[in-house]
Amino acid sequence: MRTWKTVMIVSLVMVFFVLAVSSSETSSNATDNNKNQGNKGNQRVTPGIEVLMNDHLDWVEGKQVGLVTNMTGVSTELKSSIDLLYDHPDVELTALYGPEHGIRGDREAGEYVESYVDEETGLPVYSLYGPTWVPTEEMLEDVDVLLYDIQDIGSNVYTYIYTLGFVMEAAAAHDKEVIVLDRPNPIGGSRVEGPVRSEDTVSFMGRFLLPVRHGMTVGELAVMWNHEYSMGVNLKVAEMDGWKRDMHFEDTELPWVLTSPNIPTKETAYLYAGTELVDDTSLSTGLGTTKPFELLGAPWIQGETLAAEMNNREIDGVKFRSAYFTPMFSKYEGELVGGVQVHIDDPAEIDLVELGLNLVDAMRDQNPEEFEMTPSYANLIGDPEVPDMIMDDVPVDEIIASWEDELDTWVDEVRNQYLMYPPYDSGAQPYQPDGVLGILPLDLTASVGQEVDLTVKGYDQHGEALDIDPSEIEWTVSNDIGYVEDGVFHGENEGTGTVTAVYGDFEASREVEVSATYVENIRYGIHPGYTRIVLDLNKTINNHEITEEEGNLRVEIPYGEIAGDLDEEGGTIEIANSPAISSVDYAEEDDMFVAVLNLEQDNIEYETPDFSSRIVIDVMH
Repeated sequence: MRTWKTVMIVSLVMVFFVLAVSSSETSSNATDNNKNQGNKGNQRVTPGIEVLMNDHLDWVEGKQVGLVTNMTGVSTELKSSIDLLYDHPDVELTALYGPEHGIRGDREAGEYVESYVDEETGLPVYSLYGPTWVPTEEMLEDVDVLLYDIQDIGSNVYTYIYTLGFVMEAAAAHDKEVIVLDRPNPIGGSRVEGPVRSEDTVSFMGRFLLPVRHGMTVGELAVMWNHEYSMGVNLKVAEMDGWKRDMHFEDTELPWVLTSPNIPTKETAYLYAGTELVDDTSLSTGLGTTKPFELLGAPWIQGETLAAEMNNREIDGVKFRSAYFTPMFSKYEGELVGGVQVHIDDPAEIDLVELGLNLVDAMRDQNPEEFEMTPSYANLIGDPEVPDMIMDDVPVDEIIASWEDELDTWVDEVRNQYLMYPPYDSGAQPYQPDGVLGILPLDLTASVGQEVDLTVKGYDQHGEALDIDPSEIEWTVSNDIGYVEDGVFHGENEGTGTVTAVYGDFEASREVEVSATYVENIRYGIHPGYTRIVLDLNKTINNHEITEEEGNLRVEIPYGEIAGDLDEEGGTIEIANSPAISSVDYAEEDDMFVAVLNLEQDNIEYETPDFSSRIVIDVMH
């Protein structure tokens, strides 16, 4: 009897043990499954700032460090990159630089951002949005190396990546190092969509031409630009640990920080590159609501009809719900707007350009009489032919097909050469640092008979400066527009071509235009803090001089000629209501164009922001 009871007790204990183990395994598996659903089974991503602090502090050892950042520059524990660097005993942080929206992200899109002193650190904070896009020599005088740590969102009209490009331009011109602290592309790194931006549709982005959705990280963009534009920057990338191209931001397990006032959530970021294509029309992108770029419409749109039409189009990865909203600011402020809200089913499946163009197409079709498009829409999408195609009701698939060949070529021959993270496109290989050669100036133009000094510099794959013997550089110039001798370009015939420098195994090239320099107009604008004078030119130049004399600023453009809307005999432009400038006199003198800005007072301050095909002077009030 006792034996039977003992057997029974042992059996019951074993049953409970098995049940307990089974329950524990089930709970563990459930936890693992839930975790995998959140990041598709990937490890947590480590951003570039932490990789730098953990593995590469020797890159900044003994150097004065400048940091280009904003509120998105944080660690996985949400500690600011500013604090991480400033508090570290082995890092000498000397200056901060802020992009559009400011270093704290509290400025609206396009709003002027001033320079100031940071209250927490006492460091100077220089604005790289407003009068000055490219850091000046004065801004960089206490800096040896520039770190860049800003979260991008994968669109070619989001300005932060161009701030990176302009920082690289300044680094090339003033012999500064650049280290990019890489971060995820929140909409993934696999899909590339939209037309490659035409040079005819450039505004803020300068020389850096990309498709609407570029499918790259900021580190990859920097490496690509350094090589493709022969910038010759001493560049390093603190690569992320654990990031893969098929990840969206939710898969990284990193904390989301709003990247700008109108990109508050990662869902907004997932849609922006597509729904932003609704902008520059008579349609609303939802600015002024709590769901910008998710709510789209216009006062003359029937939401139910639009939702049914968009759902019938069966766009992968999204669904549409009828929505009515009243913007608190921006377009249609205070008006009831009908439209849709875009709901995301699977961000990896969305063709964002297809989404944006279908929204425009469907809303135009619903009320063609009310639909309008601004002249700047070509700058938004990057293709001067697309606006007419939209207005002519060309089917969306035909519009997309119109740029596919060029896009495929760019992807295969350019983008895929600079990818740092797997999985790689078919035929693509991981980028391997191999050094870089650059030619200065970055913008090379000349008139017939003009001479331009050229500088060649470069770095090997270890970041060591090349010891270049100028006499060993092999120069060629295409299209018979001129020649290079002893490092000087001589313009001989009008036209465009390419200057190429070969030094050992390294090669660099620079596009060059030989033509007369025409000053086609002089414009001005009076802003709260400054008066802006703009000289419109037929091309970008860098050989002009601005000198301050008693009572005026004198602008001299060698080989410059009067053209366009200006009086060929010269003249005066009166400037009303400016506390800084009373008038601008202009004339041709001794083979040069001269403009004199007559000042209202002495000892003024002025800035000269860089723009393509313009000379811009901002005289402070």
